[in-house]
Amino acid sequence: MNPFPMNEKVLDKFGPYTLITGILLILLGTAGIFLPGVMSLGTAIFVAWLLIVGGILWAIHTYKYSPKNVMDWLKPTLLLITGGLMLFSPVSGVAAVGLMLAIYLLLDAFGSFALAQSIHPARGWGWMVFNGVTSILLAMLFLIGWPVTSLWLVGLYVGISLLFDGWALVVIGLSLRKITSS
Repeated sequence: MNPFPMNEKVLDKFGPYTLITGILLILLGTAGIFLPGVMSLGTAIFVAWLLIVGGILWAIHTYKYSPKNVMDWLKPTLLLITGGLMLFSPVSGVAAVGLMLAIYLLLDAFGSFALAQSIHPARGWGWMVFNGVTSILLAMLFLIGWPVTSLWLVGLYVGISLLFDGWALVVIGLSLRKITSS
């Protein structure tokens, strides 16, 4: 008898390295919380490289399938320029990432309020309102001191997210160990 009533299909998606991955994410998240500036710069540099690689891949695609159409070169050019600017000026990149996070959080808040209204008075609607209010407060934190606060808020936000992801994987990994040992 399984002491943890989990869906077997879901359990199959987690492997033996779930616990190790969780511990590494906890360490990385904790480092990001204590060194948010470093985490912010690392995040901006990572995003910059993603944009550059995406621009290169898109340019290869454009070269193979429509090399003479100037408009088709616009997207890879913008990706390469944006990634290059973020790579060579990561502090400005952090400010851009901070602004994108603020916009995301505002959209998340409005989505949470809409969902809460649509499910009211069912259970959980209050938690959706709480999520919306929390998202608005976080967005305001980003926007009030933008761009200066982005240097530490982006890293702190990413660090906290990694920390919670890590703890979730540790709990899942420990549950898997208990299931496989019994």
